[in-house]
Amino acid sequence: MEKTAALASDILQGIGGEKNILRLENCMTRVRVEVQDDEKLDLARLKTLSGVSGYVKQGAQHQLIVGPGKAAKVVDAMRALMGAEGSVAIDDADRNKAQAKAKYKAPMSDALRQLANVFIPLIPAFIASGLITGIINILKRPDIVGDFATHYPNMLGILGIFGSAVFAIMNILVGVNAAKVFGGSLAMGGVMAGILSSPQLAQITLFGEALQPGRGGVIAVLLVVVLMCWIEKRLRNVLPGSIELILNPLLTTLITGTIAIVALQPLGGLISDAIAHGASLAIDRGGLAVGAILSGTFLPLVLTGLHQGLVPIHVELVQAHGYNALLPILSMAGVGQVGAAIAVLMKTRNQRLKKVIKGALPVGLLGIGEPLIFGVTLPLGKPFLGACLGGAVGGALISYWKVATVITFGISGLPLALTIVTGKVMFYLLGYLVAVIAGFLFTWLLGFNDPEE
Repeated sequence: MEKTAALASDILQGIGGEKNILRLENCMTRVRVEVQDDEKLDLARLKTLSGVSGYVKQGAQHQLIVGPGKAAKVVDAMRALMGAEGSVAIDDADRNKAQAKAKYKAPMSDALRQLANVFIPLIPAFIASGLITGIINILKRPDIVGDFATHYPNMLGILGIFGSAVFAIMNILVGVNAAKVFGGSLAMGGVMAGILSSPQLAQITLFGEALQPGRGGVIAVLLVVVLMCWIEKRLRNVLPGSIELILNPLLTTLITGTIAIVALQPLGGLISDAIAHGASLAIDRGGLAVGAILSGTFLPLVLTGLHQGLVPIHVELVQAHGYNALLPILSMAGVGQVGAAIAVLMKTRNQRLKKVIKGALPVGLLGIGEPLIFGVTLPLGKPFLGACLGGAVGGALISYWKVATVITFGISGLPLALTIVTGKVMFYLLGYLVAVIAGFLFTWLLGFNDPEE
């Protein structure tokens, strides 16, 4: 805890003190800060702090990569030092200044970030579901555990319920989170998703066709909840305050529900089918070339934030087919980083860089690549290219071997092997090894300018 408190104190000093903070939060690996005055930032100091393995700026947000499990602790320590719950009062002039800075954000990036924020809270559930499903697959194999499945069928049944629960309520969870992100009532978001998923829809015929419960999956839910939030806000501004509490949810449900069933759910179904079939067809027919392109270009997408638009595609693939063939391909991008980092570790004479790599490699092997990307390969330039090329080689093989996982997203690296479909685990591990070797060789051949101490 002393190291955490010391790092929190150093970061506070580097960003100009608590009075310079507009917003403070964290994700899994990063401390995220928005400040009033960028000129008060001491970026040179922040980048060299022990415990900070990388720095990224997205829009008006400054992000310090401190590693998994540490980000939340550092932010908590910063808030404790600030003597508040992380909120800082600012006057209108300062707020206007911050809003002016926000104009420089890429609109596409903001929209995709909102989309990702709908699914990010679900990551722990996806991880648990995928790992439990992987355990079940192992327990069903007689060559590994003998007659376990025969002797303990009830245990497998219970584990099956645990592993599939998140998918049983997926649309409801997405509806609630989407309402939160787009500014609507959380309960109403869940209600809209419940309408689209209701089994009673199958008993209704519209335009000569029976309705399909759950058609369009999360895509339909997103479309409907966004509309619901818009209608709810408009009604709140129009209805008198004395009756708004009663009429708003009633009218919102009737109007949004009708439009959803008549138009948005069918539209969501078409989009969902196009995504699921299109992605599967591209991977099945594209083979080596598609796998190389997808994996080789994934890290540049991560840098721009455009990768967040892939989240619904992962979910749709699992909902449509029961497996995800895209995630294992994309995970090779991070694996290439591991090989590139090992090459840098063996070549560099910079002791601080060696220390950063040694600290980041273990989590990199586990699929958390941000410390390696932003702390090692990207700042050096050529190793980042070598890592992308190594990932492309691994992605090509994974695509050619048609490796798939039962999870949507949230896991990559070696842990993803536990969720790979039966019969493809060794292919995934072989692709992993090849991507590491390729990333190492490309980086070794390309070389890099070794930074001075």
